[in-house]
Amino acid sequence: MDIKVGIIMGSDSDLPVMSKAAEILDELKVAYELTIVSAHRTPDRLCEYAKTAEERGIKVIIAGAGGAAHLPGMTAAMTVLPVIGVPVQTKALGGVDSLYSIVQMPPGIPVATVAINGAQNAGLLAAKILATTDAELSGRLKDYAEGLNQTVLKKAEKLENIKYEEYLKQM
Repeated sequence: MDIKVGIIMGSDSDLPVMSKAAEILDELKVAYELTIVSAHRTPDRLCEYAKTAEERGIKVIIAGAGGAAHLPGMTAAMTVLPVIGVPVQTKALGGVDSLYSIVQMPPGIPVATVAINGAQNAGLLAAKILATTDAELSGRLKDYAEGLNQTVLKKAEKLENIKYEEYLKQM
């Protein structure tokens, strides 16, 4: 299976968050690579990664970073591929610093951005981008969405059949 998505993060401390993108891509059977690329500590590695991603077959890059969070924007500045930024929660400012760093890109350097610690949605968004030219993946995404629908309907039915106090006890 050809690798289609690059998942990069600024530090291994971001792995618990960024692994959620890998998990959903695994579920959807989308091939990816996952590695550490620090915008500040390994700038040459960042340049090499971003500039060669397209020729290596990558179609979408998911970049997670906390704090100053320059990795998604700098990656987007060096490639024509779509970049999805994942702001990683920080201790100092709760991830708002990361969010602002990623969403406040200058004109001409877009970065799609998900919620703080929203790597699962980043993985889904990457899959949806790929599904525009992949009917099988589109089908898997439709099945995934139907699974979400069924989960909610089952919960609604359960809540409607027992008192809310009992439902809360079972949560």
